[in-house]
Amino acid sequence: MRRLLPAVLAALALAGCTTPPRSPGAWVSGRMSVEVHPADAPARRIASAFELQGDGERGELRLTSPLGSVVAAARWAPGEAVLTTADGETRYGGLDELSQEALGETLPLAALPDWLAGRPWSGAPHAATARGFEQLGWNVDLARRDEGWIEAARAAPPPVQVRVRLETPG
Repeated sequence: MRRLLPAVLAALALAGCTTPPRSPGAWVSGRMSVEVHPADAPARRIASAFELQGDGERGELRLTSPLGSVVAAARWAPGEAVLTTADGETRYGGLDELSQEALGETLPLAALPDWLAGRPWSGAPHAATARGFEQLGWNVDLARRDEGWIEAARAAPPPVQVRVRLETPG
């Protein structure tokens, strides 16, 4: 089902989708890029503006076009994750399954809200580093978080790099 990566990429190119109103609660927004470097294929990269609300248990991640229209959205609750694109809705058993199918790699999406807040996720052990921490096989670099920059890298094959530029560092 790696057909979702092209769907997400195609959706990012579209600007004609409507933007639903934000639900109440704290939203984090900015720009995010994800690069996956498979050994047997060209690197895959997705870059988009984003809005994120929630935590590892419940939340929503919206990818938006340069004009601010939502082109893909993931929402999750215990035991379920739903990806909505221009092609419709696809349901998954959780965030790991969603990221595996959409990107071809399992990304720690449940940890992302905590990482963007500058702290390790409470759902897994971590180790402090000089620039941040290591968790779930990822090195999270918070050295420039005060400027709005957060980077997370996984060296294990295939290497993956996530870069985030927050609109308002907190």
